[in-house]
Amino acid sequence: MKTTLLHSMIGLGLTLSFGFGLVVQSPAMLVQADDLSAQDDGEKVVITYKGNLVAQYIYTGVRKPIVYPIIGPFGVRMTRDYPMKIGTPFEAKDHPHQQSLWFTHGDVNGISFWHIEQGSGTIVAENDLRLACSTHEADGQSFARAAVTQSHRWLGPNGDLICRDEQRVTFQILPEGELTIDMEITLKATEGDLRFGDTKEGTMGIRSHPALRLEGEAATGQAINSEGVTGKAIWGKRAAWVDYWGTVDGKEVGFAIFDHPGNLRHPTWWHAREYGLVAANPFGISNFENKPQGSGDFELKKDESISLRYRFLFHVGDSQTGQVADRYGEFAEQ
Repeated sequence: MKTTLLHSMIGLGLTLSFGFGLVVQSPAMLVQADDLSAQDDGEKVVITYKGNLVAQYIYTGVRKPIVYPIIGPFGVRMTRDYPMKIGTPFEAKDHPHQQSLWFTHGDVNGISFWHIEQGSGTIVAENDLRLACSTHEADGQSFARAAVTQSHRWLGPNGDLICRDEQRVTFQILPEGELTIDMEITLKATEGDLRFGDTKEGTMGIRSHPALRLEGEAATGQAINSEGVTGKAIWGKRAAWVDYWGTVDGKEVGFAIFDHPGNLRHPTWWHAREYGLVAANPFGISNFENKPQGSGDFELKKDESISLRYRFLFHVGDSQTGQVADRYGEFAEQ
């Protein structure tokens, strides 16, 4: 197996840590490894491979960090454009807080970071962005990986600091144009006791391309979870993974979300709707299981933390063609 680490770096005020090629605290920087590039312009990180856009990690000008757009197999767009871009055919203009791919929760010490209207919280990026790129070959095939690491402050509507986090977002380009995005989030109760409230409005979410919806204009989507439950019935059910697939621009593609076995309350519950929202939510038990309000509350004492890991797999074909169950097994062992 051939492994190629960091090849070049361009930026101001950068610091290099050898081994995976880390670039720290630069207002503009470029990290490359062979055909893979991760470029930060102070507002977003643009990931490209062989000159083609893979994804963008946007951390300014938004109420929480988002990954948008996401380009999957065959170069097709995998998530909704709205509200970042207006006018895409067949897109519903609902739930403007559901922005491509994101991590938040609807009740953190009583404050909603899920929504974006007045009175909601904001997740603000720190000036500590780090980038890394690597490539390798195995069995004659090429793989490329780019990682973005950044800390954030969770601010209430009055600007009060509620808590902090560190997020690591890892993009891996696979053969046939398939893509994984790993989300690793550590939530830290730095300011005092922290309560994640029992609400369905959360947590690790994606809003699909309109063609991947189960219902709606131009919808071609189908869905299944790890327990064999299909369609709209996956809402509120516990499962290790869910998978949606359909036909986008004439190509059959899909996306799966994996809940790591080490996560809180695994297997998680799924706030997965027919209109294209799919979210892993370990907190909303009262909504999902019709139990008393507060059943899903989770508390961290001051200075405690919790880490969560999820993987998004953007794959060719349906759940069988995409080998979703087998690939979840590989993720679960990591």
